[in-house]
Amino acid sequence: MDLTQVAPIPKFDSCGTELEVPPFGDSFKVAPKPKLGSCRTEMNLFKNAQIPKFDSCGTELKVPPFDTSFKVAPKPKFDSCGTEMELSKNAQIPKFDSCGTPKPKLGSCETEMEVPISDKLFKEAPKLGSFKLGDSTFYSLIEKYANSGDFRSLEMVFDRMKCEKRVFIEKSFILVFRAYGKARLPEKAVELFGRMVDEFQCKRTVKSFNSVLNVIVQAGLYRRALDFYADVVNNRNIRPNVLSFNLIFKTMCKLRMVDRALEVFREMPSWKCEPDVYTYCTLMDGLCKDDRIDEAVILLDEMQIEGCFPVPVTFNVLINGLCKKGDLARAAKLVDNMFLKGCVPNEVTYNTLIHGLCLKGKLEKAVNLLDRMVLNNCVPTDVTYGTVINGFVKQGRATDGVQILLAMQEKGRMANEYVYSALLSGLFKEGKPEDALKIWKEMIEKELKPNTVAYSTFIDGLCREGRPDEAKEILSEMIKKGCNPNAYTYCSLMKGYFKTGDSNKAILLWEEMATSGITCNEICYSVLIHGLCQDGKLKEAMMVWKHMLGKGFVPDAVAYSSMIHGLCNAGSVDQGLRLFNEMLYRGSDSQPDVIAFNIVLGALCKVDRVSLAIDLLNTMLDRGCDPDAITCNIFLKTLNERANPSQDAEDFLEKLVLQLYKRQRIVGASRIIEVMLQKFLYPKSSTWKLIIRELCKPKKVQGAINNCWSNLFI
Repeated sequence: MDLTQVAPIPKFDSCGTELEVPPFGDSFKVAPKPKLGSCRTEMNLFKNAQIPKFDSCGTELKVPPFDTSFKVAPKPKFDSCGTEMELSKNAQIPKFDSCGTPKPKLGSCETEMEVPISDKLFKEAPKLGSFKLGDSTFYSLIEKYANSGDFRSLEMVFDRMKCEKRVFIEKSFILVFRAYGKARLPEKAVELFGRMVDEFQCKRTVKSFNSVLNVIVQAGLYRRALDFYADVVNNRNIRPNVLSFNLIFKTMCKLRMVDRALEVFREMPSWKCEPDVYTYCTLMDGLCKDDRIDEAVILLDEMQIEGCFPVPVTFNVLINGLCKKGDLARAAKLVDNMFLKGCVPNEVTYNTLIHGLCLKGKLEKAVNLLDRMVLNNCVPTDVTYGTVINGFVKQGRATDGVQILLAMQEKGRMANEYVYSALLSGLFKEGKPEDALKIWKEMIEKELKPNTVAYSTFIDGLCREGRPDEAKEILSEMIKKGCNPNAYTYCSLMKGYFKTGDSNKAILLWEEMATSGITCNEICYSVLIHGLCQDGKLKEAMMVWKHMLGKGFVPDAVAYSSMIHGLCNAGSVDQGLRLFNEMLYRGSDSQPDVIAFNIVLGALCKVDRVSLAIDLLNTMLDRGCDPDAITCNIFLKTLNERANPSQDAEDFLEKLVLQLYKRQRIVGASRIIEVMLQKFLYPKSSTWKLIIRELCKPKKVQGAINNCWSNLFI
């Protein structure tokens, strides 16, 4: 009997495993013998047959049900290693492992299950059949490349959009303009703005105009901004709006063209454009910086009449201008005006007022305002406390500054290294080195890393106390911790060694500074020349002087005075005079001060060349340099050698007072009278009358009265 008619014959794979065969049904049709590939798992099926497939492990492979649109995939190709090869560039055939599980697409780490959208999608889009990129896709690409500053890719996107005849929208160009602004490429923005219509058929409006104008202004090209504005408004048929005017006002004020800005401001109604609060703020700030505070205040009144209500920023601009001018009374009135207008002072307002009070030396009022600031729920910043502390230090009250530091710490605020530097400098100058050392230790304990300023201040303070060796140890520690010293650091240490008479160590420091790559400036040369001259090493000082001139440095007043003093002390008065005459015709930084004049006057009187000294004194008066007590003592010492020294001295000083009075230098004349009174020399009644009348002129008395009212008001 034929067994094939009763039961199916079992089949085995290459591994000897029996393949399962489903039971026969009435509708079952035997498939033709399969054609086996290299792995003997691939079979071609009849169109309507639905016979399950099994892999080499006996796992059933899931096959989707057939429908009328199903098409059998072409026979896969295998390489020599039995790996399935890619069928075509467009086909997306899933791959399976040996157990029939679909293989994931792996990234660089073979763990990525999802392929991210990237530039590859954009570049291969024409190959994706019927899929076509939309305008939103192009905008997203432009936004991406603009944010990353990839201008080359931006050009590629624009070129492709032109080839596909896409519609360009203005906001795409605005993205690129902003990118050019971040990259500091304003001319590129101007160039692209010019190409918008002709090349890209994109209509320009005031939005793109303002975007490019802002890029130019932010780059600091103010003249270029004015040219661009004039070109666009006159030739491109674009009407400016309030933002355009605000940018132009900012540009004109930066160029100190405030009058022209006011003219354009008056033309705004003809453009049917109303100024906003920023317009007024910009113009008021320009007027304040041009020292035209009164006009700025008038503009504030005009602003309110026109229905544009000021904001705290508006008042802050005026308060800052008044404080810088020293008019604290009007600044305080503006604060009251703020409250009347419903504007609450903010941190900037208080900081500005506190800074102005500190500049005028009104530190108690500054502290009271600081307390008031806290009561009004305005949090003082490190800058606020630092301003007050620095004000105390400048007035020689560093101890009070330390109390402000403690109050600052109680409120949970941490001082920075600049505040500690100011306190260190003040305490050393006031002769309180132990307190300064405590501040230094506190800064280290709070794990504040001292910067170059802090280290230099501490080194300078130790040198002031005659402790240069300790300062040298601090310098070594500074370098070891990676904080680079500067020229000021070395100059302070050099002065410390010269002060203790150890000029050799100072010279070694100079050589160390030169080898460490620190650039020496005029101050470094002045310190070295001054120290060498004081130590009597005139020859070495002359060598340094010539070296400084060879480097192209112009000696300052200190260097000149030191060399002249050294030459005069060495008996070379004529050589010192030649150097002094050279100093007279130098630049402003080298002009002789009262110290330089006193050096030469003393040298001339010492060698009995009094007539030449009198001529030099007249030159001193003509050049606007008032004599001081040392000048008077030089001539009084010379006059004491005469027969009637008291009368001669009285006549000499009285003539000096009258000469200063004729030149309207009343303060200088008053100082000479003070010297006379200290020496028990009395001016004539007529001289007294002239000086007192000048001091009590109505304007000066009114100024003193205003000052008193200011103190009472604030």
